[in-house]
Amino acid sequence: MQVFENIISDRGSKYAVSGGPCSTAEDAAAFLKALKRKKKFAKATHSSWGVLTADGPLKNDDGEAGAGMVILRMLERAARQDHIVVVTRWYGGKHLGGDRFRHVQEAVRLYLSKVPEI
Repeated sequence: MQVFENIISDRGSKYAVSGGPCSTAEDAAAFLKALKRKKKFAKATHSSWGVLTADGPLKNDDGEAGAGMVILRMLERAARQDHIVVVTRWYGGKHLGGDRFRHVQEAVRLYLSKVPEI
């Protein structure tokens, strides 16, 4: 599991990105469970994620409408299959509007650039 914390801050909101090998819905659930064992991540406002598996794409916005699809599209463009990417946000008290999607993209881009292909 690779975790990059405090990569983006905007109007009080903070973002982290994490990921690792994942090929099934069960793997995704286990990854999220392991991530949320860390108290900081368990208290996050949103942990949106996406993964491309042989059985098809899986995603969850976790209340950040549309964020899972943004992650999936970026994984498709990078041809990164069987690898989950989770973008975690701690809400800072101010709405970010469309900027939140830019931050999700930036987080995924950072992750993909730092983690070598499997």
